Parts: sequence; structure tokens; C-alpha cells
Amino acid sequence: MMRANDDLPQDVSETVETLDQALQNANYITARKLTTGLTTSPDLDTVLDMLARYAKSQPQATELLVEALDASGTVRRFAAGALLDQAAVDDVSQDALISVADSVGSYDGRSKVTTWVHSIVRRRVVDHLRRQRSTVPLEDHDISPAARMSSIIATRATVHEALDALPELYKVPVVLRDIEGHAYAVIAERLDRPEGTVKAQIARGRAMVAAHLRDTGVAG
Repeated sequence: MMRANDDLPQDVSETVETLDQALQNANYITARKLTTGLTTSPDLDTVLDMLARYAKSQPQATELLVEALDASGTVRRFAAGALLDQAAVDDVSQDALISVADSVGSYDGRSKVTTWVHSIVRRRVVDHLRRQRSTVPLEDHDISPAARMSSIIATRATVHEALDALPELYKVPVVLRDIEGHAYAVIAERLDRPEGTVKAQIARGRAMVAAHLRDTGVAG
């Protein structure tokens, strides 16, 4: 059954229409409430398609899209279909959400959003399995201490530079998660934001950091 606030439309089609209007008017508080209620509705595909279209020009819609994919279990379901280890499912799901946030501009609408997302999850699963099968890194004696230290320093400096360049909305939750190691629930409580919003903002922030690293040649 759809979870909806008492002050929001009860009919699914009416709710979807109201969501469209809220996004047109950049009313993201209402849009978030409506999206949350629609993550368990039969019209989820329609909602995801709408969010993906608006995400091309509205970063907040990208957050809502990531939140909806996370809350509906769509990404985890795809990952769990290919992986048995729950830790791997968690890692791949987060990587896939980051990829969605990073590449939503390339979604052309010719297929359902879930089909597009499924293809992203498949690629992240392949990446994960490749990492699992990757050869053992070079032994320490194969790399000079100076070269190894220079690489570490350069990489860390570039990552911190990318973090510093993030808007505060994304930088704070990313730092709390990836630098300080806090759980999503703890971050949500500290920032007084819904946990789904925190996850979406972290995914968006990580995507922005990854783009910066690609631009500087640190990440391929």
C-alpha cells in the first residue's frame, strides 16, 4: 500500500501529476514527500522516468532519483541477482547509485529507467568481479619508496582538493561518511536529514569527486 502523508493526494495518478507540478515549480520539499510515497506504487517506472528527465537540469531531481532507486530496493535487487555476498551487494549498489548520479545526463529515455539502471548495475558487478580476480599488486621492493610516497601524497592531495571544491550540501555528508567513517544513520541524525537523502547526497558528492579525479588524470 502506498505510504502517503495525510495532506498529500491519495490517488496514485493524482500524486504523480502533483509530483510533476512540484518539480516544474522547483518545490523540492513537496516533491520529496511525494516521491517517498510513490516508491512502493505500481507507477514507480513513471516516477523514475519523470525524475530522470528533470535530473538533466535539476541537481535536486538527481538526488530524488537516487533516493527513489535506493528506497524502492531496485538497485539492491539487481545487484543481489548477480552476487551472493551481502557486503559485495552493498558495495556494488552504492557504486551503481554513484554512476546513476554521475551519468543521468546521458539517459536518452528510449528505454525504461530501470532498464538503464540494470545495465549500470551489470557493469558495476563486472567491475567488482574484475577487482576480485585482479592480480596481486607489485611487491614493495618492485616500487621505490620515493615513487610510492609521491604517488600517495599526490593522490591524497587531489582527493582533498576535489572534496574542498564540493558544495557544502554534498561535502559535509561525504566527509562524515568517507573521511570520518560514520554510519548513514548517524550522519542523518547529525545533519537532521532523512537517511535516504543523505545516501543520495553522498552518492552525488562521490560522483562529483570522481569526475574531478578523472579530469585531473588520477582516475581512469
